[in-house]
Amino acid sequence: QVDLVESGGGLVQAGGSLTLSCTASITGFRYTFMGWYHQAPGSQRETVASITGIGSTNYADSVKGRFTISRNNEKKTVYLQMNNLKLEDTGTYYCKPVGSSHLNWGQGTQVTVSS
Repeated sequence: QVDLVESGGGLVQAGGSLTLSCTASITGFRYTFMGWYHQAPGSQRETVASITGIGSTNYADSVKGRFTISRNNEKKTVYLQMNNLKLEDTGTYYCKPVGSSHLNWGQGTQVTVSS
């Protein structure tokens, strides 16, 4: 069983910043390709950022230059630094290993961006 615990969400004004954290109880976390996903209200979940075990990153076009994904393998934690937040960034954010459809999603963390 893998536990994924996301935190750090909240209410922020447009242009503001938040840092999300996700702790994953994964054996071999340091080798795990991790992703952050965003689900806007009424929409499907989308990948916003991913990071390999050695720190190679990839971002959705919509967040490039604004979001930064990072990880601390000792703490089994992946982070998402979100800057210059936009109204469309509102939604629930989840983390999960990339390509792990067999795993359940965590509870996510809610981000609300206000004008």
